[in-house]
Amino acid sequence: MARSQLSTEIVIDKAAEIADAEGLDALSLTRVANELGISQPALYRYVAGIDDLVRALGLRCRQVLADRLGSSAVGLSGEDAIRAMGNAWRSTVRDHPGLYTATDRYPCAGDTELEAAVDRIVFILGQGLASYALSTDKSVHAGRALRSAFHGFSHLEAGDGYPMGQDVDESFDGLLTLLCRGVEALAAEDSLEPAAAGRP
Repeated sequence: MARSQLSTEIVIDKAAEIADAEGLDALSLTRVANELGISQPALYRYVAGIDDLVRALGLRCRQVLADRLGSSAVGLSGEDAIRAMGNAWRSTVRDHPGLYTATDRYPCAGDTELEAAVDRIVFILGQGLASYALSTDKSVHAGRALRSAFHGFSHLEAGDGYPMGQDVDESFDGLLTLLCRGVEALAAEDSLEPAAAGRP
């Protein structure tokens, strides 16, 4: 590829392709440069190094994930929204295993752009819970709980973390049921609080 045709976006696209097809550990600057038909030093016009490239992949994954979560819950509410978002999260990990691995390889803390990407995901999860009429704090807590559960299950599944014979789809469906009942319990607590506050 001619240098005039290159861009940071194209470099990230190629890195994502390699990572998803062969795993993040197969990724290197040399590999990306060879795939693009350029010298490795030429890559430094677009990325600062391998850590910067992995960071970019983690950011890309969070953007893809947020878009899919948002799209999955359009027109849905309550339990349907939770289930749709959970399945969207799981399918994103299955479709982009290398990208998803990158989200754990570069720290978010102190990185404004990465922190904003995570906050967007939690916000979208919270928006999916709007029909439960949770308080602002509980909506954030519930969104974080959904994120933790979806991430944990998908991360383990991607690493063959469920060796027992039981059906994994049934396990995920059970997890979604537990989460739905938990959010319902939070909503019930909110509905009782005004009455409780008025007691002598």
